[in-house]
Amino acid sequence: MTGTAMKVMVAMSGGVDSSVAAALLVEQGHEVVGVTMRLWGGESDTGCCSVSDVDDARRVAQQLGIDHLVFNFSDDFNEHVVDPYVQAHTTGITPNPCIECNRHVKFARLSERAELLGFDAVATGHHARVTPSVSGTGFELERGADRAKDQSYVVHMIDQAELARTMFPVGDMTKADVRAHASRLGLRTATKPDSQDVCFITSTGGRTAFLGHRIPFRSASVVDTSGALVGTVPSVEMVTLGQRRGIGLPGGGPKRFVVDIDVPRAVITVGDEADLLTPGHHVGAMTWVHEPETLAAFETVLVQCSAHGVPQPATVSMGADLSMSTGTDLPMIEVRWLEPQRRIAPGQSIVLYDPTDRFVLGGGIAGAPLLR
Repeated sequence: MTGTAMKVMVAMSGGVDSSVAAALLVEQGHEVVGVTMRLWGGESDTGCCSVSDVDDARRVAQQLGIDHLVFNFSDDFNEHVVDPYVQAHTTGITPNPCIECNRHVKFARLSERAELLGFDAVATGHHARVTPSVSGTGFELERGADRAKDQSYVVHMIDQAELARTMFPVGDMTKADVRAHASRLGLRTATKPDSQDVCFITSTGGRTAFLGHRIPFRSASVVDTSGALVGTVPSVEMVTLGQRRGIGLPGGGPKRFVVDIDVPRAVITVGDEADLLTPGHHVGAMTWVHEPETLAAFETVLVQCSAHGVPQPATVSMGADLSMSTGTDLPMIEVRWLEPQRRIAPGQSIVLYDPTDRFVLGGGIAGAPLLR
């Protein structure tokens, strides 16, 4: 991004990070307009979609002296986030709705609207950084300065075209610095807790209530790795790979984990932790910050499999012959750990970083584990 003043659309969720992002851009002399996206029209007491969040964003915009708009993207949100989330659970897949919201709505859809309205850039309160490419061409997607709050994992799908017009104003700050800056400005969000949960899942009903109103639940048998029946669960759709609690087993015995979910047969297999280990994973629906050929520069990369997971070293192989149904023509890769790791639930995001653990290389959706 250049140092000249620009017209910037700031996504304001009603939280402290996006509030300070807007404030920083105003202080830097940019022409700033705050936008809150109305995404989920149903019941919400968590996440970033409540009526109070919209009100907080509007009040902060007033404090900063900037215009505030509300865009209704609920149809896009239902089509690309909620409906796929529900459908995935009927097939034994565990999706990450917040990442899909970022992919389809908070960046793609919002960027499209910003361009239509003549904005130069879109800004959010994510803890990540857009920096000039080390090669001198294009941009890098870099981890946020506050490693404990780094959100590069959840925005890994941003490509070069979007990076060129994306700003992360708080990416160079720690969370403590963000809150301190908000306090100095007297912003009403200065002490507001961070959103932790999926916005359309209430804290009272949880996933069970949400999905139970939308899909029929089927009970499932629970067997051990020898095939012996050891219990039952009321819903195969609610079980996740690696799950240990709530799988219908008596307490007091050795720890057992879900190591396989056969939805068509309604059979859950449990085993010990060693049974969860795999040498690697197929990864589909890959997106790249740069062209995938950049992988050739690295003998190994670091791979992160959850928002706050510890990156693990791995090798990566490319290949169109890697068989995995992803419902997309995007390329697939094979990630092979240097040391066996726990299996990743299908549907979760697997994100590649360079060996220094600073820059996002690309990311995709976990598919089948490697067998050997």
